[in-house]
Order: sequence, then structure tokens, then C-alpha cells
Amino acid sequence: MPTAAFTTLGCKVNQYETQRILESFEEGGYDIVPFEGPADVYVINTCSVTGVAESKSRYMIRRAARWNPEAKVVVTGCAAQMAVNKKESLDGAALVVPNPEKLDTFDKAVRSGVIPLPQTRRSAERTAIPSHSRTRATLKVQDGCTVMCSYCSIPYTRPGLVSRPSEEVIAEADALVARGYRELVLTGVLIGAYGPESGSGGPDFEELVERLCRAVPGVRIRISSIELRQVTDRLIDLLAGGLVVPHLHIPLQSGDDGVLADMNRPYTQADYLRTCETLYERVPEMSITADVMVGFPTETEERFATTLRVCREARYLKSHVFRFSPRYGTPADRFGDPIPAPIKQRRAQEVAEIGQTTAAVHIRRFLGRTLRVLVENKVGRDGLMGGLTDNYIEVRFPAPTSWANTFVTVRLDEERDGVAYGEAVVSSSLRML
Repeated sequence: MPTAAFTTLGCKVNQYETQRILESFEEGGYDIVPFEGPADVYVINTCSVTGVAESKSRYMIRRAARWNPEAKVVVTGCAAQMAVNKKESLDGAALVVPNPEKLDTFDKAVRSGVIPLPQTRRSAERTAIPSHSRTRATLKVQDGCTVMCSYCSIPYTRPGLVSRPSEEVIAEADALVARGYRELVLTGVLIGAYGPESGSGGPDFEELVERLCRAVPGVRIRISSIELRQVTDRLIDLLAGGLVVPHLHIPLQSGDDGVLADMNRPYTQADYLRTCETLYERVPEMSITADVMVGFPTETEERFATTLRVCREARYLKSHVFRFSPRYGTPADRFGDPIPAPIKQRRAQEVAEIGQTTAAVHIRRFLGRTLRVLVENKVGRDGLMGGLTDNYIEVRFPAPTSWANTFVTVRLDEERDGVAYGEAVVSSSLRML
């Protein structure tokens, strides 16, 4: 059997799409091997959200060529789409697959003659996943973005809005649960736009979530990144009612109204903090995570100080900090990149330090309490088992490896470096979902 290796840069949508491409190669007769080693075909799903991500994407192409100079390197994803938009080549790539054709990567590679079609194709039934890796699956429900943030290239690499039919989403959810997954993470580029806004003619996002919860009872449903304006009262009702786990990732980007306006972000700092307070009031176990950008061209020290204040008041469990870099074709590209790299680095560190403080404070609120944990696998050198609570707190505790992929009730006793440590008090390993 020929071999294929895969790697993903970027978001959960990319991760989902890589898995779909991988399965098409597997069903087509390819053995899947680790990316860090020799293979006949390397498939790289790229990202262009920042200059660093785009550079890493190109680096992975060169790296694959070093592992096997005779291999075929197939490149897709947003950096690949950006290269197509700019009419640039990607050195070392035997085939570049645009984003709209991404899920047809295997067929395109075969039809173009870049890779051979093995004589023996596997059954369409997917290979069983090892028990330790089938705790959490990403389920893509929507693609495309029309928000048009001034710094973001995604509307140019994933244009338009497309929603998957609800029946297709529910059928995939059923299949994932049948394969052993205990948590489904709903993802999309602009996930709250699911439904009529994306031309599906079916339910809106909140109704889709309700249908999924009815279709796969007992399975944890988590919503990935969602825009502030799409955190509706109906969605908060679902969180408060326990149908969806009490955790949302709500990008902030900046806490300063002037920078937000320059970014073309459709809210103010007051809007953002008001939504956070509503979530904390109505959903007592709520955790909020966020994206924060530093170094936007119009971010002065005074404006940056406002972002720090908002990060403190939002009380994040986690914050992903990234530094502005000009993106080709975006409105912010005309601003240039006037803020020096050392200043961006210093600002990123300050946001990260506040995030560590707010994370510790948030986790300590739950010490002495028992929370449900989906056990994943052993972590670290101490032999403890690790997993996530419903509200996204990382927990480590003594347990046998046989508890992997089960729900366990854990008493949280201590917080260290953003991780909760505790003891299992009730195991649901005997009542598998």
C-alpha cells in the first residue's frame, strides 16, 4: 500500500477538513502514517490568518520534501487559497487544491495524475479509532464568513456562507457517536450564521443545536468560537438549561472602541463586557475563552491599556494571544505594520500574564466542588489521568487507564499553573454512554 501523511495548521474547521481528507485517502487504499517521517504523499492543510501561520505553512512543505524528496506534496487550505488569489506558486507543491475543492483533494490528486490510485480500495467503513483518541470529535456545520474584519483574510479564502443540511449534520453526529466519541465540538467559520442566513432553508443555529441534543442524548455538545453578536438570548437559554456545556469561545481582539472600529468589529467594549456578565449571571459554571490581537496599527499604549482592563474584567479561563501582521488584500493592509516586533512581543506577554491570573482565579472558584470530567489519557510524568470538565477546565487526577473515554465525577482540590488537581469521587465507567 502507498502511504500518506497529514498535518494541519490553524483552526478547528481545518482540523475537521483534514480528517475528512484523510479518510478519503484511507478509503482509497492508502496507509496513513505519521507526518514526521517518510511517506509517499504529504497533505498539508495550511493557514493564512497571520504571517507566522503562512510562513509555517510554507515551512511544512519544505520539511516534507526533506523527509522524502521523491514524495508528492499536496497543499490545500487558506494559505494555498491565498497563493491562488495572488497567482503565486508554492515551491515544492505538486498540487495546490483551492479551498472550495478541499474535500475532493484525493480525487483531484488521482485525476491529475499526481498520485496513483491503488489497485485495492478499502471498504467505505472507517477504521476503528483507538479508544484513547476518540473522546472528542469536531463536527463542522458551516463555512464562510462575511463579517469583513479589516485585518482578516478569511473572507477572501473562504468567501460566502454555506450551511450543511441539518439532516447531514445529525447523521454525521450519529456516526461519530457510534464510533465511540463522547463529545462533539460544533465548529464553523461563522458558526452563528448557520441556517437561513447561509441559504440552507433549514433551522437556525439554535434549533440545530436543540435537534442535535435530542438526536445524541448523553453526549457532550460544545460550541467552538462564536462571534459576540451571535450569542443570543436563545443560545444563553440552551447553556443555562444544560443542553450545551457551559463554555463559549468569544473573540475579543481588542478592548478599545477606537481599535474595534478600525478593525470593523461590530461591537463595543461595553457590549462585550455586558454579554460576559450576562453569561456569568445566568450560567453559574460558565467559562469564557477568547482571542486577543496585539499590535494592530492603530493600537496606542493607551488603547492597549484598555484591552488589558477588559481582559481582567472578562475573567477569561484562557486567552489565545496573537500579533497583528498585514494580510494581502485586506483593508488594514494599507495601514502597514508600524508597531515594532519587540513592542508586540511585550504586549502579548502582558495579555498572557493577565490570562494566567484570571485563569487561576476562575479555577479556584470551583475548588472543593465536584465536576464532571471526560477522561482522555495520561498526561505528564506523574502518571495522572487528564481530561476536561464541562466548562473546559483541565483536570488531572489519579485513575486507571481503563477510565479513558468515560465520564467521571471529580472533586477539585488544588489549582497549579492553570490546571486543577483532584480526586475521583464517582466513576461512570460502569455506565458507559
